Parts: sequence; structure tokens; C-alpha cells
Amino acid sequence: MTKKLFTQIKNEWRSNTWLALELLVVSVVMWYIVDDIYTQTATAMEPRGFDIEHCYLINMGQLTDKSPDYIPGQSAEDRQKDVQEMLDRLKHRPDVEAVSLSQNSYPYNGSNSSAEVRYDTLQAPNWTIRSLVTPDFVRVFRYRGTRGETPEQLAAMLEKDDQFLASDNLFRKYDVPLTSLVGKRFYLFGDTTSTVRLAAAIQNVRYSDYQQARSSYRMLYKMPSAWMDYSKEWCVRVRPDQDKGFIERLKADSEKLYRVGNIFIAEVRSFADIRDDFQSGWVTGLRSYMVGMGFLLLNIFLGLLGTFWFRTQQRRAEIALHKAHGATDRIIFRRLLCEGWLLLLIVTPIALVIDYNLAHLELNSWRNGTTLEGDRLLICAAITFLLIALMIAVGIGIPARKAMRVQPAEALHDE
Repeated sequence: MTKKLFTQIKNEWRSNTWLALELLVVSVVMWYIVDDIYTQTATAMEPRGFDIEHCYLINMGQLTDKSPDYIPGQSAEDRQKDVQEMLDRLKHRPDVEAVSLSQNSYPYNGSNSSAEVRYDTLQAPNWTIRSLVTPDFVRVFRYRGTRGETPEQLAAMLEKDDQFLASDNLFRKYDVPLTSLVGKRFYLFGDTTSTVRLAAAIQNVRYSDYQQARSSYRMLYKMPSAWMDYSKEWCVRVRPDQDKGFIERLKADSEKLYRVGNIFIAEVRSFADIRDDFQSGWVTGLRSYMVGMGFLLLNIFLGLLGTFWFRTQQRRAEIALHKAHGATDRIIFRRLLCEGWLLLLIVTPIALVIDYNLAHLELNSWRNGTTLEGDRLLICAAITFLLIALMIAVGIGIPARKAMRVQPAEALHDE
């Protein structure tokens, strides 16, 4: 049957040449769209390196001298005691699992501080995010170590002043995983007179759901007690069975239980809302882009569908002739379908060469620091092939079934 199909394609080379060119163009355009959707989907499915479920951000306020409850003349030591007291009260709430203070550190935070991290001749990127945190920060967001360290173990490591944590990709440009340097002493913050021990390498922490973990660098260091004040980030993890209604309960208790010195709870927000607000620009842009890609795919589908539909309709006489010679509907349908798929199979290697060159010229989407990845190229080409094969099957199948219902004598008479 394959030999007969090749002979028929060769005999009808004029019409088949134009059809093959159309399939070639459609294949390349489809690959480009599939490649872009693949990169965005693969990025979205990467592990985030943290967990914000059941987590909340508390913004603290401070009374001014215009308030009747204002306590004047507090020293810096008094204010630090008030902060510690507020932390202790929140920790002892029955519905709270962990509480932390931090500076420019919580997920989906557009305010960042950078840090210099150096080991021997290895230098971390200049945009490495510095997270000054209390030890329970890793428990709130459930950071994990690359060697299987639990959040509780990481929190215990941060209790020591001369230890720090950092993401495993910190020295990626040197192809050196940070896990291999655990226990070594590093220079931090540009200080060349003292060193700090790397207690553990943590799993890479993503900056957002739309950016890869490999290019998000982070280090965590214990916040000095002198830096702890009401204006820092108060992050809370609530027990899973106590999550519902937590904000309302906390606000109801705030006046009675959570007014310490001049500090009070001003606002409570869930991290789900914070994530949505932070990523709203990305979401809007992606939604518009996907609508455009969907419209383009629809046009490709309708165009290809129409081409094969019209081609099959024109061959009613041929179908009737096959039936007159005793061919069954199944054999005729398989022959028409295999002819379309064979044309696609012929142009696919040419399309793959074009796809390769487009990726080599960096004209498609970036991922993992490149536009050309062998497995990605083949996966997207395979998905493209299957989608076009499905379009061909629909474009041939529906009109072919209708044509086969017509009696051979009637079809030949009309022809």
C-alpha cells in the first residue's frame, strides 16, 4: 500500500507540491507556538522552593503621640522588648504554627536587598537576594535543604550567629553546586576580615511563578537583634485546620491581646492575595498572549482543515471508483488518511531542520539559558506532528465519510 501511495503522490506532484509546502509552513509556525507554550508551562511547573499555603503577612503599626494610649519616652531597648513580646504572643496562639521577622525576604516581594557572597575565587552574582530573617522564617515558608534537611533543622542552623544558608545555584556560572561547599567558610557582605560558615544549601527559591529557579539566587542570614522593630515583615504560618477565618479571629483579638507598648496590628493579608497582586502584570500579559496564540492556532486549524476538506470533496469520483471495484469503506478511508499523513511525514524532516536553525539563531523562547535544547526541540516537534496529524484526520475523515455514503453510480454520474 505504501508503494501505491508513493506512486499516486508522484503522479499528482503538482497539487501535492503545493500541499507539501503548506504543510511545511504550518509545521514550522506550529512548532514555534508549541515551543513557546512548552517553555512557559515547564517554567510554571518548576518547584518554587517555598510554600505559602496557610501563610499570612502582618503589618504592624506604631502609635503616635496624638493617641491617648501612646507611651512616651521609650528607649531602643524597650522597643526591642515590645517586639519580642509581640513575637512570643503570636507564637503562643493555638492556631499559629510559626512566626518570623524578616527584611525584604518574603515571597512575591518586589523590594529586595542584595548581598555579596564569596568563596575563594568564586563570586555569587551581584543580584543575589539577601534575606535577613529570624530562624523561624524557614519554618513559615517551609524551605528545604538539598540534602534533605527539614525546615526545623534549617531553623536550628540559623540560630547560630556564624552560620548562613544559600540556594544551591549560587555558583551556577562556575558549574559548582553549593551543596559541595557545605561546611566551608565564606566572605559575606564585602567583609574580608571574617568568615561565616555555610550550614546548608537550600533548594533554589524562585522569585515568581514566571521566572526560573536557576536564575533566582538567595542567601539567608540571621537578623541582628538590634534590627528587629515593628516595621519589619511579620510572617505567620497557620495550622491547616485553623486557616479558615484566621484573619477575622486575629483582628478580633488584636485590641485585647496584641497591643504591646506602642505596637499594634494594622493589617493582615494572605500570601495568596499578595501573590496575585505581585503577579497581576504577568498574568494579564500572559492571558493576552495566550488569547493571541489561541486565535493563531484556530486560524491554522481552520486553514488546514479547509484544505484537506476541499481536497477530499474533489475526490468523490475517485472514492466512488474504488467502491465500484470492491474496496470497503475502511480501506478507502485508511488510504486517504495515510496519503495525508505520508505527505506530513515527508515534510517533517525538512521542518525539523528549519526548527533547528531558528533555535540556533535564538529566534524562539529562552529557557535554561538557551533557545536550543535537544530534548525540547524533539518534544515540541513531536507535539507539532501529532497536532497536524489530528487536523489532517479531521479534515479528511468528515468529508470522506460523507462521500462514501453516496452510491458509486450516482457519484460517477455527477462527475
